[in-house]
Amino acid sequence: MLFNSFHFLIFFPTVVCVYYLLPQQFRWMFLLAASCIFYMAFIPIYILVLFTTIIIDYTAALFIERSQGEQRRIYLIISIISTCLVLFIFKYFNFFNANMGYLAHFLHWNYPVKSLSLILPIGLSFHTFQSLSYVVEVYRGNQKAERHFGIYALYVMFFPQLVAGPVERPQNLLHQFYERHHFNYDSFTDGLKLIVWGLFKKVVIADRLAVLVNTVYGDPSKFPPAAHLLATFFFAFQIYCDFSGYSDIAIGCAQSLGFKLMDNFNRPYFSKSVAEFWKRWHISLSTWFKDYVYIPLGGNRVSRQKLYYNLIITFLLSGLWHGANWTFIIWGLLNGFYMIFSIMTREWRDKWAEKTGLVHLPDLRKYLSVSITFLLICFSWIFFRSANLSDALIMVKSVGIVLGQIVTFNFQFMSDLKNHIFEWGLTSYELFLVSGALIFMEFIHVIQSHGAIRHMLRTKPTWYRWMVYFILIYSVIVLGKFDQLKFIYFQF
Repeated sequence: MLFNSFHFLIFFPTVVCVYYLLPQQFRWMFLLAASCIFYMAFIPIYILVLFTTIIIDYTAALFIERSQGEQRRIYLIISIISTCLVLFIFKYFNFFNANMGYLAHFLHWNYPVKSLSLILPIGLSFHTFQSLSYVVEVYRGNQKAERHFGIYALYVMFFPQLVAGPVERPQNLLHQFYERHHFNYDSFTDGLKLIVWGLFKKVVIADRLAVLVNTVYGDPSKFPPAAHLLATFFFAFQIYCDFSGYSDIAIGCAQSLGFKLMDNFNRPYFSKSVAEFWKRWHISLSTWFKDYVYIPLGGNRVSRQKLYYNLIITFLLSGLWHGANWTFIIWGLLNGFYMIFSIMTREWRDKWAEKTGLVHLPDLRKYLSVSITFLLICFSWIFFRSANLSDALIMVKSVGIVLGQIVTFNFQFMSDLKNHIFEWGLTSYELFLVSGALIFMEFIHVIQSHGAIRHMLRTKPTWYRWMVYFILIYSVIVLGKFDQLKFIYFQF
């Protein structure tokens, strides 16, 4: 069931009303049943896959808590391997099988293994990681094993964040299912505001930008470098609005029910470095890799060479988590190399700032840092969005062509933008509309540097608040694209 569908418009208000009317002892059962219905709206049979991972990790955590010494570690390893095996079969088997086939063909070996005809279950990577975090925290002694199977199943299946996060930790979410949540007007309305804001970003901005992005990235060989550049720039905002929009709706839905989920985005394109970007982008996943991969490898409390190794391994796994494709692996490695290059050049950059006087112009230095970081991230999005390496190389070549034109003062790409932009999918009205929506969003982001705008609105007069609400709701209903496009991260 999509957040941007008519079905959810009926589903969510019904869930909220029934939830608050039910006695406390029945609420967990109702939320679990509602979550099952929500998930089964996609491919019903795949709920069995979800329950398989739930049973594995629920049982493993109980054995871990009851065991001592090396036995605990064995149960942890069994749990991790079993859960990851489910993920591997559905998400990675065909990728590794195809590459083994290519290698066998190159070596003239016989390789008879065929690919599997399976559809990736929605959100499998997300609830797999949420299950794994639970088992690891029980092993570390930070979380008691949950005895109530229904509550644990709800922890994994809670419908707002089931298919695309945030990837919650058990310490934050599990105990909330035992707490009594009374209806709170401020919390409820704040949740609704966040839902509307998320829908605005999804249906007004992301889905409209998707028109041009999908057109150009669908067959980049048909378009000039200017189109590639614009599509990549648009994709940076499309994926942000699409994914942060989902997170806003998820967090808002949970808040309307009295639950608090972790923040997943914090104005990432205002980051002054790639390291800062990854502290602001998909926070629940980046902190997951930090807590369960990077730090166990040694983090930054190691030699410089080992630090580089830890970063590469962490970002390699992050890229692979996003998709079984070489483009995602390169995207992950590229971000890892960004981090390493930043560490290697830190002293040189500080000296250069002193020599050029930038150290005395902090605002200009910040602007340059933000701009360079944004361009680096945009370049990495080429590999994330491209369907294959051939398409990605076409896009990368276009970046080189445009840079060459700028250096030689040949601004052909500007001429192409001016003369052909409306041949790439968007009409003049749509381009004007989405540009205005982007400016409005960034204006809100600037305001939010001083705090959440939904909280600030409480202090404003009634007429002012309702004017803002009306503008947002009107924009969503009238200006939004309701083609029920899936959220980008559903494929992960």
